[in-house]
Amino acid sequence: MSISSLPPRMPTTLLDSPDAIRAGFEELHYICSPQLATTVYLAYHLQKPILVEGPPGVGKTELAKTAARYLGLPLVRLQCYEGLDESKALYEWKYGKQLLYTQVLKDQLGDILAGAKGLAESVQRLHQFGDIFYSEEFLEPRPLLKAMREENGALLLIDEVDKADQEFESLLLEMLSDYQVSVPEIGTVRARQTPMVVLTSNNTREVSDALKRRCLHLYIPFPDAKLENRIVRSQVPGIEETLRTQLVAFIQALRELDLKKPPAVSETLDWARTLLLLHAHALDEKLVRDTLNVLLKFEDDITSVNEGLYGLLATARGG
Repeated sequence: MSISSLPPRMPTTLLDSPDAIRAGFEELHYICSPQLATTVYLAYHLQKPILVEGPPGVGKTELAKTAARYLGLPLVRLQCYEGLDESKALYEWKYGKQLLYTQVLKDQLGDILAGAKGLAESVQRLHQFGDIFYSEEFLEPRPLLKAMREENGALLLIDEVDKADQEFESLLLEMLSDYQVSVPEIGTVRARQTPMVVLTSNNTREVSDALKRRCLHLYIPFPDAKLENRIVRSQVPGIEETLRTQLVAFIQALRELDLKKPPAVSETLDWARTLLLLHAHALDEKLVRDTLNVLLKFEDDITSVNEGLYGLLATARGG
């Protein structure tokens, strides 16, 4: 798909280069690396899904949301979980509406069968109505089908695909190969406009090689101090520079510890907003102890950090 063939809703300047995407994402307060911007650029023009892996809370889901806003596409989200099946991911029938129409048909049965000669003709007449019940009018699209039926395209977010069963991955393969799905009662449904697809994974299990082959791979790690400073400045602009530098250094030091759950970028931003709300100007022992539960989600981690707090604070202050 070349830039010249982009749909008219999409200003081509948004997709001229990875640098344009990177600058546009920053305007939407999503600070991204050159690799990330390049991957989004390639995914759009090559019509390839992106499989985004990395620890929880580093901005995988937010990447999809920001891309949808940047590209002006509706966001269609499918949250994966164990036991997710076709009826929740692809489509199901409007059983209530079918039941209502069945009752109407029952009431009109005498009129429908009037003049029918023999069982064969009666069945043939009823069969015509049976086909109606499995038509587009009675189809309830779920996220996968809904994204393909968007007239001007969509951004389809398949979130935490590693939580779904392997059987669900098989359902994705047809769609991600040809952007079409099979509905037995209707036939093959093809995408009206190829959706942009972002799949996220927290690496709780390995996704299949077949699924990986269909995707561009992107890994988002915990950011370094320089990048995390930029993220905090963009997302929490009211925080003072000294405090921002100290809190980022403190969190960077926490991630070096053996914790059950190191703080992610989402916790960094929550803590920055917490400190701003408490009118803090710099980190001190009482402030950190009182707000550690914003950063850490396990009591054992909080106890461990409290025991070594003096050293961590000294590191954060550059001592």
